[in-house]
Amino acid sequence: MLPPVDTDEEWDAVVPDEAVMRPAVEDLSARLGLAGAPLTRYDEGSQPVYAVGERHVLKLFPGAAADDGATEARVLGHVQGQLPVPTPELHDFGAYVNGWTYVLMSRLPGTGLHLAWPRIPTADRDRVVARAGEALAALHALGHAPLADVLGPGDWREFTARQRAGAVDRQRGRGLPESWAEQIPGFLDAVPLPAPPRTALLHTEFMRQHLLVDPADGHRLTGLFDFEPAMIGDPAYDFVGVGLFVTRGEPGLLTRFTAAYGRTFEPRLLLAYTLLHVYSNLPWYLRELPAPPEPALDALAEAWFGH
Repeated sequence: MLPPVDTDEEWDAVVPDEAVMRPAVEDLSARLGLAGAPLTRYDEGSQPVYAVGERHVLKLFPGAAADDGATEARVLGHVQGQLPVPTPELHDFGAYVNGWTYVLMSRLPGTGLHLAWPRIPTADRDRVVARAGEALAALHALGHAPLADVLGPGDWREFTARQRAGAVDRQRGRGLPESWAEQIPGFLDAVPLPAPPRTALLHTEFMRQHLLVDPADGHRLTGLFDFEPAMIGDPAYDFVGVGLFVTRGEPGLLTRFTAAYGRTFEPRLLLAYTLLHVYSNLPWYLRELPAPPEPALDALAEAWFGH
């Protein structure tokens, strides 16, 4: 039986430990009518996630992340069959023990785009990126009013103001050199955010790691998953993940994506949202993505989000 997990210390002691997790997942799988199905834990993801046989995925949420489980379940049900790319079908959502909840969903076919990417020919890359742009446009076009009771942040302007207030300290805490950190207040002052923005249902982590492709079929896009961190807000906010983790600073790819999406965004706005994003880690991005021609945030905006 899984113990309660309500603190970071409990998380570190329980969630990575398969000697604790696996018997519980076997028990829960049996309760859900899947006794004896092979279990394979996925290496990636912030929550413990298991493939249960060939057709199901079981995602568990400790008490510390109970709201995330409710979000995942509600959004999966909302988007099912509504996008031009498959999303997991919600089979069940409920409570387990000691504050733990679970989401049982269908298992999507395909290979992670981040794993397949190095072997994808240029023409297929363009097609994949275009299909991804169409998928994001469809997500943003969905009505989101039925999800307002479970998705944050509520008031978008209050959210961005709160993120802005902590932006410099957040990046310093992640090891950002002072030569970059000292530029952040002036940069954010100079980049007006849409007020009030047209809100949309946001994935918030639209990235290669959450897209699946079929290498045997021209790398056709076969899945979009992980709606746990979904929000309602400015559509431009989702382009942080697009620029950093899908097109990765390649101007031609971003142009291809935005053409399929049907709209472009000003590069400085997207870098502003990069600094305001709840998972922002500018030092990591600087290590992973192309360097700007000069160490300035304006140059960085063009290097990562320019066309």
